[in-house]
Amino acid sequence: MIIRFGVVCMLWLALCGVVSAQESIVIEDEEFGPVVRAYLGYLRGEQEVVDDRASRHEISQRYYRRNSNRIRALRQMAISIARETGNDYLPELEAAARDELGTLFEKPPNPRSFRVGEVLNHTFRYLGSVRAGELFYIFARLDPYEQAELMEKEKAATDSGKPQLQPDTLAPINTGGEPTRPRSVETGTP
Repeated sequence: MIIRFGVVCMLWLALCGVVSAQESIVIEDEEFGPVVRAYLGYLRGEQEVVDDRASRHEISQRYYRRNSNRIRALRQMAISIARETGNDYLPELEAAARDELGTLFEKPPNPRSFRVGEVLNHTFRYLGSVRAGELFYIFARLDPYEQAELMEKEKAATDSGKPQLQPDTLAPINTGGEPTRPRSVETGTP
């Protein structure tokens, strides 16, 4: 009888903790508009998928950790952008660890050369780095109109004999005190 009561109490406390955590996420998300809330909901869904796959032992612990950290980094950057701009808009965000830059770039650039606001390969704008268990470099994918406009500007500048345009710049986004240009990069597993 006492054991059953103890089990029931533990289950009740666990359920209260889950409900409380979900309520705090919903309350935090209410400060944003529908677009940002939808993106944060999408990230929660992605985390649930990763959690589910890990619980069924379909993925390695390393894969689970890397993807959970990536989701956390994307969430942190999305919230930072939304708060600093005050807009209900987010660009398409990509997060890559140093050893994953080859998935975004044919010839991976050296992350030490990244400058916040710099456009790389007419495709990505570097937004900064976020440490979420490991260091992730966060990029905004340029839409096709931005890409075309950038290439047109560069072509016009080249045709007129002027030096090539410098990359567009944006104000650095505060990502919790992380430097936008890391001094050292960890490439090992966390």
